[in-house]
Amino acid sequence: MNEIVFLNNRYIPKTEASISINDRGFHFGDGVYEVIKYYTGKSFMMDGHIQRLTRSLKEVRINFEGPEKLIAVCENLIRMNHLENKYAGIYLQITRGSHTRMHAFPEKITPTVCAEAFEMPPRKENLEYGIKVVTKPDIRWLRCDIKSVSLIANVLMIQEAVEQGAGECILVRNGVVTEATHSSVLAVQSGRIKTHPRSNLILPGITKEAVKEICLQQDIPFEENSFTLEELYQMDELFLAGTGNEIMPVTMVDSKKISDGNPGKVTRTLQKLFFELTYEKLSGDKWWQF
Repeated sequence: MNEIVFLNNRYIPKTEASISINDRGFHFGDGVYEVIKYYTGKSFMMDGHIQRLTRSLKEVRINFEGPEKLIAVCENLIRMNHLENKYAGIYLQITRGSHTRMHAFPEKITPTVCAEAFEMPPRKENLEYGIKVVTKPDIRWLRCDIKSVSLIANVLMIQEAVEQGAGECILVRNGVVTEATHSSVLAVQSGRIKTHPRSNLILPGITKEAVKEICLQQDIPFEENSFTLEELYQMDELFLAGTGNEIMPVTMVDSKKISDGNPGKVTRTLQKLFFELTYEKLSGDKWWQF
């Protein structure tokens, strides 16, 4: 089946999609993006994704009118690619557009807008048993709050993690844990959730916000306070939150076990509540048994 994608106001087969060699996303990584998960045709926290996309566009000064109109584009792609009854994702990207290569913003330029849909099933085994992660110095720029397509630092660090048999790479700046290459990092200590506060050094995670809301509803203490790498090793539990990872237990960091090396009780509770909110509520699915 030839996948259908969206490119500059047209729905076309993926094999026919192309952009100019002068696109600034290609030259400079001059663009922003979002990844949205659909649970059998129903999106999760779409408003949050659109708000974050709008903010990213504003921060990098890409003039794109009405990002909310892309909601219909996402829904159309799910339908056109026959993903209504599957777990799927949408990748949505907006670059500044195409122009003869120059560093400063061109005066007249139209953004390049593209989106595609793909299957995004749960990582069931990892979600049940947890994953190993490694840590690396956070070598990224100082505007990590922008969801930029300029991800070479993230790519290099996750590749090192993969080569070491790990599922993610947690980043450390000046001794303080910030986030992972494509996930938020949350720890549990004495029943309290701890995570890096919002700042220019981390992306405001959509799934992390969902976790925060669950914690507020369940009277689980949620603290946006930073912690060091040495403190991380001593945490009772550790997990990642993200669109792809959902609520992913971390059982080992840099060859050091977190507690007894198994997903903890608080993590399991949050998984259950998150899956009820997503898989069960949106899809009627209760696949998890752990």
